[in-house]
Amino acid sequence: MLVDVQVFAAPRIVFKPLVPTFPCFSSIAVSLLEKPQIDFGLNLMKADVMAIPGLYHYVQETIRKQVAGFYLWPQTLEIPILDSSVGATKKPVGILHVKVVRAIELLKMDFLGASDPYVKLSLSGERIPAKRTSVKMRTLNPVWNENFKLTVKDLQSQVLELRVYDWEKIGPHDKLGMQVVPLRLLSPHEAKEFTLDLFKNQNPNDPHNKRRRGKVVVELRFDPFKEDHERFSGPLEVHVSNQSRVPSISEDEHFAASGLLLITVIGAQDVEGKRHNNPCAVALFGGERKRTKTVKKTQDPCWNEEFQFVLDEASLKEVIRIEVISKRRKFGFQSKESLGYVDIQLFDVVHNEHINDKFHLINSRNGIVHVDMRWRVI
Repeated sequence: MLVDVQVFAAPRIVFKPLVPTFPCFSSIAVSLLEKPQIDFGLNLMKADVMAIPGLYHYVQETIRKQVAGFYLWPQTLEIPILDSSVGATKKPVGILHVKVVRAIELLKMDFLGASDPYVKLSLSGERIPAKRTSVKMRTLNPVWNENFKLTVKDLQSQVLELRVYDWEKIGPHDKLGMQVVPLRLLSPHEAKEFTLDLFKNQNPNDPHNKRRRGKVVVELRFDPFKEDHERFSGPLEVHVSNQSRVPSISEDEHFAASGLLLITVIGAQDVEGKRHNNPCAVALFGGERKRTKTVKKTQDPCWNEEFQFVLDEASLKEVIRIEVISKRRKFGFQSKESLGYVDIQLFDVVHNEHINDKFHLINSRNGIVHVDMRWRVI
């Protein structure tokens, strides 16, 4: 029996983002500034197991390490308070350009005295998969010069997380070191180079951080979005075909400026397959394909998932396709069936900046998909 549980911690609590709906914030982000102190007793057969010499300290330290691994800043536990349907989602404020230049004197992990390093990079508070560099084989001083773009939602609180790994053909990849860069150190449109010492973790009191793990060199530039950008001149001529908006485009309006296309697939209604109804939605644009989770056994799925497409330059005649697909796995085989699709031209989204609409699906009897699309200019 667990008795007398006491937890001592120094939490970092952030209420964000602020919204005009009570309670005035949409989520709470909680992280720990140091490893927590956890004190408890464990009674077994009326005897205190924690009284066994050495066991109490071992169990307590193990729990502290596990908790710290998940919630020690910059790792956070995000607790949603308001549903995103009330407009509580944090809007992007700009694009972070990251150039992973090189690393210097990394740890030797392989038998022959080298490593096969690569870098994972992500922004704190984001749930999208981390981006990663290529693997450089058998070197402690790799040179990448690889560029990435990340969407920033809070310049003051977010940090860039860099984690260096040693690639392994079999088994988990070894961690060589990590470091973070607070985005508040950046000035808009100004490139800044950082040479960062690598550590095992962000706990300054961890003795493992005294070991030299090498350095990583990155170049960062933050480009904020333009709040008011020049719209296209002249009337927008639109005709409706299969419930998709297809605007006419003049010869001098072929390309969109650099920007961010945000697509939120909210849900669908009355989607029906011939063999099964386990719908997911797929967004296809610019050669990229992004998919929502699958909702089983329903004709009215709710996804509410956001996809981000960062564009340097795109033809305004390009088409955004949203397709609803049903998937089923049985006896080790997977069958897939299209439940309908809709094509939306990029020009329409760029011109209007924001479209929130329901579209009738092509090749569907009664199916409708609800999509929110936003265009932000860098």
